[in-house]
Amino acid sequence: MSAIRLSCAVNNYHWGKHGLASKAAQFAATNPDVVIDEEQTYAELWMGTHPNGPSMVYGTDTQLGDVISENADVALGASVSQRYGGNLPFLFKVLSIEKALSIQAHPDKQLAQQLHAARPNDYKDGNHKPEMSIALTDFIALSGFRPLDEIAEFLTAYPEFHALVSHAAPEFRRAAAEGTDGERREALKALFAELMMARDEDVRAQVNALVTRIGEPSCNGTSELDVSEPALVRRLNGEYPGDVGIFCVFMLNVLRLRAGDAFYMGPNDPHAYIYGDCVECMATSDNVVRAGLTPKQRDVRVLVDMLTYDYGAPSHKLLQPQPISSVHAVYNPPIDEFSVVRSSLNGGERADLEAVDGPRVLLVVEGTGALCVGSDNMPLGPGFVYFVCPNTSCTLTADSALVAYTAQCE
Repeated sequence: MSAIRLSCAVNNYHWGKHGLASKAAQFAATNPDVVIDEEQTYAELWMGTHPNGPSMVYGTDTQLGDVISENADVALGASVSQRYGGNLPFLFKVLSIEKALSIQAHPDKQLAQQLHAARPNDYKDGNHKPEMSIALTDFIALSGFRPLDEIAEFLTAYPEFHALVSHAAPEFRRAAAEGTDGERREALKALFAELMMARDEDVRAQVNALVTRIGEPSCNGTSELDVSEPALVRRLNGEYPGDVGIFCVFMLNVLRLRAGDAFYMGPNDPHAYIYGDCVECMATSDNVVRAGLTPKQRDVRVLVDMLTYDYGAPSHKLLQPQPISSVHAVYNPPIDEFSVVRSSLNGGERADLEAVDGPRVLLVVEGTGALCVGSDNMPLGPGFVYFVCPNTSCTLTADSALVAYTAQCE
């Protein structure tokens, strides 16, 4: 066992892109048993062993998790197997987002264990879920709290926002201007709590007033990539009318990314995806605490209490890849469970992927070629996914310009 091709589960959450407009659908369709319905949404392709969407050995009914459990020391490496209880420590995904998905955060390990023990039907495991997203297309997200002076300016510029946080606003303004870091975090928490716990009827009234005041876009229309506050308010109100999450555009940083740009979301870090396609890697967990822009269960009090209330410019959310060769660069977030290597080859080019002492999952997102392991040449194309065992040296060969992302744990 050195490299195994996988077929991967795709799901149909309501926020996904329709049909083959979805990268998740395009990649899932490499499996001939998958038929894409242009009227259906395709939101996520899961690559890993999570029971909610386990990957299979291509062309078989055998789950990757079963292959690993037969000899975890071989499949994961002895060190990784010991550290993570014989389980693949990361989950790799492709997300295709047409409609915004939830103001959310993921708990740290201590909170995850508490939530799982108290409410196992809602929180299915006791693991944390730090995650990193790398854009495959133009991509829009909310991530982390804005600089406090920006939020203070929005309290003046948008009276509808102020009306929902009028009790906390004076102390917030004071702390933002002259408070200590601790006072600023407490004031930010109070402001966010008052917003997220506002009465539904008050939120709807202020959303309606805001949308009426900002009006429709100019006759030239607006781009789906417009990240101005009025454009985001209109967009989110069209998707989730009257939702409190609409006002989060005044509190959270707006990120507009291009293909290859990445950002990291640590535990207890608020974020939401707005539009685009990305690859996402995370610790193996499905724990999500939501509070807005979702039809799913909301745990507002838990979310408000769990956040760290870090704040700052959007640039501090971005994660820069570090070149390791002329064709490879690594995105290395500050956690142990995973890093991701981006490989970009021109047509006719070859490049070695050096062996590591842990497991890898390789996904091709562009181009064609082959994955060479010893004497085996395995085909590569968009959506092809391989599980690569530890201490396996590989060579990528590109017939056409090829881009691949490899999640790994060492």
